Amino acid sequence: MFTLHERLRADTFDITRLYLSRVLLMNDSSLPWLILVPERENIREIYELDEKDRAGLIEEITLASRIIQHLYKPDKINVGALGNLVPQLHIHIIGRFGSDRAWPGPIWGAGPAEPYGDDERDATRARIERAFMNYLSSRCRC
Repeated sequence: MFTLHERLRADTFDITRLYLSRVLLMNDSSLPWLILVPERENIREIYELDEKDRAGLIEEITLASRIIQHLYKPDKINVGALGNLVPQLHIHIIGRFGSDRAWPGPIWGAGPAEPYGDDERDATRARIERAFMNYLSSRCRC
């Protein structure tokens, strides 16, 4: 049975679930930052996914990236699967701006996160979830 790593549970908020992945919002209001976690047990690396899941993950990364681009209009979208501190496979999709605290370097280690307030968190979660649902329903040929 799939269980989300404790560090991801502590640092993120649930947005929605896709075919393969759980979509999480990083608790850092300074950047649009999503995390995709494929709901597969004991997977640490992308190559450990079977062929169908690898292809599905690329589609989900593309979808999350498009949503970040559409909603926030960042200068660049960073996509990464580091896993040095959290051994469970997870993919960061981060909208970056020339004005952000770490630009042009990596966001990791570039100062403390700016946690969401309750109202801002709820509004952000709803906005992103709505974008996923709108995109997915527009592609559905049910």
